Amino acid sequence: MEIYLDNCATTKVCIDAANACMKVMTEQYGNPSSLHKKGVEAENIVTAARKTAASILNCDPDCIIFTSGATESNNLAILGGISARKRDGKTIVTSSVEHASVEHAAAYLEKQGYTVKRVEPKPGGNFDEADFINAVDEDTVLLTFMMVNNELGTVLPYEKIIRALRQKFPKLLIHLDAVQGFTKFPLNVRKIDADLISFSGHKLYAPKGIGGLYVKKGVRIEPIIYGGSQERSLRSGTQAVPLIAAFDEALKLCRDEGEKFAETYRFCNDYLRKAFQKMPEVVINSPANASPHVLNISVPGVPSEIMLHFLEQHDIFVSSGSACSKGAKSVVLKAYGLPEDRVKSALRLSFSKDTAKEQLDGFLDVLEQGIRRFKAVIR
Repeated sequence: MEIYLDNCATTKVCIDAANACMKVMTEQYGNPSSLHKKGVEAENIVTAARKTAASILNCDPDCIIFTSGATESNNLAILGGISARKRDGKTIVTSSVEHASVEHAAAYLEKQGYTVKRVEPKPGGNFDEADFINAVDEDTVLLTFMMVNNELGTVLPYEKIIRALRQKFPKLLIHLDAVQGFTKFPLNVRKIDADLISFSGHKLYAPKGIGGLYVKKGVRIEPIIYGGSQERSLRSGTQAVPLIAAFDEALKLCRDEGEKFAETYRFCNDYLRKAFQKMPEVVINSPANASPHVLNISVPGVPSEIMLHFLEQHDIFVSSGSACSKGAKSVVLKAYGLPEDRVKSALRLSFSKDTAKEQLDGFLDVLEQGIRRFKAVIR
C-alpha cells in the first residue's frame, strides 16, 4: 500500500480537475484572446474559474489574477507592489519563517537598499501580533507574511495583525501568502482587509503550474512580466486554460467539501499525536494549535534523510521540510528555535482529503521499525 503523507509539497490531482484539464486540451482548446467561437469558449472557462475563486474570497471576480503558481504570485505581489510605491517608504516587514519565494524576494529588495525587518516567533513556535504591529512605522511600505507556515503548520495571527495595522496605517500595502491556508481556513476579504493574497493550485488538488493572486480593488501594482494585456495587464501571456479549468474544479471541491476535509485533517493529526505520546523517541515540533493538516516531528539522533529513505523503501512518502529546500537543513525550524538535533531529524507529515486511518497505522508501524533499527544511533 502506497502511503503519501507529503501533501504540503503537492497533492494528488482530483479526478474532476484532471478530466476538466483533458477536455479543454482536446476539445475546448481555443485561445481566450481570440475573437471567434473557440476563443470565446475558452474565455468563458477562464471567467467561470475567476468567479469560483472570487466566491471563496468573497470578492469581485475582477480581483483575481491567474498566475503560474505561488512563487509567481508572491513575486508579483512583493516586487510589483514595491515598484508601484517607490516613494512611500524604504522598509519592509515580514517574518523570519517565510517561504523562499517571499524571503528571497525580500532579500533581493534588501540589496536594492530597502530595510527588511523580520519578526521572530516566540518560544513554543507561535507569533505575537504585537511584534508585527510594533515593527511597522511610517517608513514601512509593505507588510508581507504567511497565513500558515508550510513546515510546522503554525497559524500566524493574520486577522489581528491586518485589522490593527489597517487602522493604524491605512495606506500600508499588506500581502498575505495564503498558499498553505487557502480553502483550509475562512478567508473573507470583507473581514480580512489584505491588499494582496497569494494562493496555489497544486496544494489543493489541482495540477502544478496554476495559481492566483487577489488584488484588492483600487490597489495598484506593476507587472513583472511584460507582453499582452491578459489578466488586466498584470500577468501577460496566453492563459493556461486547461490548468485554469482544472483549478476551477478543485476550488469548487474544496469550497463545497471543505468542512469534511477539515474533519479528516483533524482526525489524522489527533490520531498521530496520541500515538506519538506512546513513542518516547518521537518529539512533536508543531504547536498544539497548528493547522491540523500539518504535523512536524523529530526522532532526535536519526537524520531526516536516513529515516525518510527508510520509509520510502516501504512506499511511504514524507518530507524533511519545504520541497523547495530540496532536503537542505531547514532554516525555518532553526528560526523557530528548535534544538539542532531536532532540526536535523525533522520529518513533516501532511494530510490530504484521502488520508485514512489504515495509512496512518502503516506509517506508524514502519516508523517503529525504523526506530528499532536505528536505536543504537539514537543512544
